[in-house]
Amino acid sequence: MVGLELDHFFILTDNPKDAGDLLVSIGLSESFSRDHKGQGTSNRRFTFSNGMLELLYLRDSREANNGPAQKMRFPERIQKENVSPFGIVLMRTEDSSSGMPFSGWKYQPDYFEPPNAFHVGDNSEILEEPLCIYVPFAGPVSRKETGTFKSMSHVQLSVPLGEMSETLRALQSVDRLLIELGSEHLATLTLDHGRSGLSSDLRPDLPLVIHW
Repeated sequence: MVGLELDHFFILTDNPKDAGDLLVSIGLSESFSRDHKGQGTSNRRFTFSNGMLELLYLRDSREANNGPAQKMRFPERIQKENVSPFGIVLMRTEDSSSGMPFSGWKYQPDYFEPPNAFHVGDNSEILEEPLCIYVPFAGPVSRKETGTFKSMSHVQLSVPLGEMSETLRALQSVDRLLIELGSEHLATLTLDHGRSGLSSDLRPDLPLVIHW
């Protein structure tokens, strides 16, 4: 069986400057940004020793709608209301077996050399659910501890649906990740085990609450 752990999660936004600057203002450490060739998106990245929060935004809607990532429907996920703005990116644990953890399809990005490719959950057709992405060719990544916040302890995603797809249900045992049914699309990120007892609610700028 494939054992999974959370590598990072992303939030789609149409206002990356203000949203990213807001994260910087509360002390998150920003890494380099990247354009995703062929995908039509760019990002702002905020890293921790064991994960990353990524702000993903539309750079070229034509490229996004016609390139190899078109089935992820990024323009719709950014522009439409009441759809999930989240994506979950997973890697296998060190002692995990090979295979795919959920049913899905192969996404060969222009920025990866074949045969390296993502495995995208087939719930990508359900705009109200987070995108679920598995990286089968990579194992756990350790990043250097820098900045005010050191580790990403827990990520909780709320999905306002009556029930979850089979793909989302397959992620219930992923370390440091909880997906639950709720009243709104909301991510709750706990950093450094919430030791300071402080928090920041970034709504309405981002559907994100951070505890540290």
